[in-house]
Amino acid sequence: MSDIRKKIDQLRKQIRRANIDYYIKDDPKISDAQYDQMMRELQQLEEEHPKYQSPDSPTRRVGVEPLDKFELVDHAIPLLSLDNAMNNGELREFVARIYRNLPEGSGVEFIAEPKIDGLAVELVYEKGIFIQGSTRGNGIIGEDITQNLRTINSIPLKLRDTDQIIPDILDVRGEVFIDKQGFAKLNEYQLNHDKQPFANPRNAAAGSLRQLNSKITAKRPLKIFCYSLGRCDGKNFATHQEFIETLPEWGFPTNPLIKKCQNADEMIAFQQELEEKRESLDYDIDGVVFKVNSIAQQQALGVKSRSPRWAIAGKFKARQEVTQIEDIQASVGRTGAITPVAILTPVNVGGVTVTHATLHNQDEIDRKDIREKDWVVIQRAGDVIPQVVKPIKERRTGEEKKYHIPEECPVCGSHVVRIEGEAKHKCANINCNARLKGSIKHFVSKNAMDIDGFGERLTDILVEKEIIQNVADIYTLTKEELISLDRQGEKSAENLLSAIEASKETTLAQFLHALGIANVGQYLGKLLEEEFKSLENIMNADIERLNAVEQIGPIVAESIFNFFDQEENVETVKRLLKYGIKFKQTADPEATALSKKSFVITGTLPDMNRSEAKALIEKNGGKVSSAISGKTNYLVCGENPGSKLAKAKKLGVEVIDKDQLLSLLES
Repeated sequence: MSDIRKKIDQLRKQIRRANIDYYIKDDPKISDAQYDQMMRELQQLEEEHPKYQSPDSPTRRVGVEPLDKFELVDHAIPLLSLDNAMNNGELREFVARIYRNLPEGSGVEFIAEPKIDGLAVELVYEKGIFIQGSTRGNGIIGEDITQNLRTINSIPLKLRDTDQIIPDILDVRGEVFIDKQGFAKLNEYQLNHDKQPFANPRNAAAGSLRQLNSKITAKRPLKIFCYSLGRCDGKNFATHQEFIETLPEWGFPTNPLIKKCQNADEMIAFQQELEEKRESLDYDIDGVVFKVNSIAQQQALGVKSRSPRWAIAGKFKARQEVTQIEDIQASVGRTGAITPVAILTPVNVGGVTVTHATLHNQDEIDRKDIREKDWVVIQRAGDVIPQVVKPIKERRTGEEKKYHIPEECPVCGSHVVRIEGEAKHKCANINCNARLKGSIKHFVSKNAMDIDGFGERLTDILVEKEIIQNVADIYTLTKEELISLDRQGEKSAENLLSAIEASKETTLAQFLHALGIANVGQYLGKLLEEEFKSLENIMNADIERLNAVEQIGPIVAESIFNFFDQEENVETVKRLLKYGIKFKQTADPEATALSKKSFVITGTLPDMNRSEAKALIEKNGGKVSSAISGKTNYLVCGENPGSKLAKAKKLGVEVIDKDQLLSLLES
């Protein structure tokens, strides 16, 4: 090895060690000046000897050339959201539910972690090298922000060599944030350079991570706390605590306030303790995440379609302020549902200026006795959604007016109806402009047909001028029609038409989501695509067939059936197909003994991890679920199987081992 190469390797090692000391251990061993000198020397050597450049070098943190757009990334294991416990009673019920769903006599420990108010990301490492980073996105698909994440000093570009085994593939999840001190300096910089200051640290962190120019991201004071595991091929953890304690050894920062709890009382006490400390911390938190510690118990408890059964977010009491309702207006959504919205005198609630708050429905208004011109208590539910807590009746002057949802639609003037058994009022006119606008905005959105440049303003104009009267009319737009609109130039029109044309090649899952079928989002769209393979099969399925699909219950089955039972919906779909909508074909595996069979995997399999077993089953046409049910065909059982084995025997599900699984494949 040349002297130059040795010097470069030595500098990289010293800088990585300095990053660990500074960002992970909070115990710097060298001065900032020494650090800067080493970094400059390394940069110079790499520039003079480009053959020694490496993607895991600390010099790669300064950012690269701007991107045109972010590519999409499929998460190997979905990044699920968490159910919320809004009070102590709901937290106790969560613990009781854990015990009910585990074998009698099971001991359970919980790990409590501060819930950081930032942006969730996933970091992917291959043989210890950081190769990809992405946003959470919808939990199934995220955006590739690798170049931006590389600029964050506390994210290791190469895992630290320790006694710990470095997995072949490792997915680490974490929360990127900006602390309060960094946020103050960032806004000071913005103001000094005549730029708009950020509203709060979370918005600043999210905006910084979604810069197409990573050199801008590199200048932002971003940090990360890592807290969760995705794939891990080549190493097993018995507990979540073991995983968390291993992270700093590899070079990942973790929150110092994580604590083990033995029962609901300890969990509640810890949450109250953190809530009291909340304002004194240098970073924003909005609750505490509680997780079952044992990985085997996590696997036994399984997941629901959108959240794990073994974890919950205990939310802090909402931050509240007082303001006045200036007006109440009726808003019409894409389903025709009419929602009363309070127009508020602007008020700052937890760092965010709130001007509107939903009042949900007439029953809610009547129950709380909310009136126009009332002074009210406002809070952000879960520190996110603004809501009216209650009116301050003592401040009433007699000018306040009771509110009733109008009998006529505020948009089209049609009759407003309330279906028996439902809380919502609806516009009876299926051709109401507000419904059409909402449908189009949903149809063209990023996670649906993804038509770039088709914004809200353009949608409003096209509907009001009656150029579009149905979502299918999007595909009949001409350049002449677009140019004739105010502020729509020739180049913009050409770009939009290109985006419309590009959207014609999509997936069946995205198309189903775009149609706006009640209760069918991206996850269920993908599930329907995998189960039925074609749009025709879905349209022809009866309620019984739909309800037979695992994770689709009677309410969702009825929604899907009713949608395709309406003539106008079927006509819209036919027009869309006529105008060129085509679905990307997914490779159909050859028929095997696994085809269309449902599997659940439990325990530790010999010479094969769970990810490999799952991939093998799915490659050969089978489906892998996390929970045992009467629809499960096989339970693939390894060592230490947990409660799933007993449940499988009770339901009469066939239990097989790894060798029997391979025999099924050979047959």
